[in-house]
Amino acid sequence: MFELSASPSTSKPELYATLVEQARSLLESETDLVANAANFSSLVYHSLDGLNWAGFYFYDGTGLVVGPFQGKPACVRIPLGKGVCGTAAQTRETQVVRDVHEFPGHIACDSASRSEIVVPLVAGDGTLIGVWDVDSPDLARFDAADREGMEALCRVFVAAWARRGKA
Repeated sequence: MFELSASPSTSKPELYATLVEQARSLLESETDLVANAANFSSLVYHSLDGLNWAGFYFYDGTGLVVGPFQGKPACVRIPLGKGVCGTAAQTRETQVVRDVHEFPGHIACDSASRSEIVVPLVAGDGTLIGVWDVDSPDLARFDAADREGMEALCRVFVAAWARRGKA
């Protein structure tokens, strides 16, 4: 059994450090991509306040396809360069969007979403794996500490992805 462990008085950097350790613990002995993506999504969604969607879009060679997530049903396919997810995948740069309604070409999968952070998932050899996408109904929910924390979490996921099929 897995217990989420973070105190309400924990600072954001401390919370993310705890989440990184919890993610590492969840993913270190499993090589299945779907299992790891599902547990990772659940961990983040249930550990951070103010989220309405957290999940993966995986690159299939032509565009992004929805993977395991927590939240309402999502857009299934997103072209590279379109919306926040497609932009993060194409540029391979984390996108922190304070107000999604001001982002050119934003794709509204959930009309309640107001802010978003998307981290590209890139293997050590430069291969695009996909993106990690987190939405919030709160305006300006994500800041530099969230960016740093989400990027650290995603490094744990990419390391687990690199071990797939090697057990």
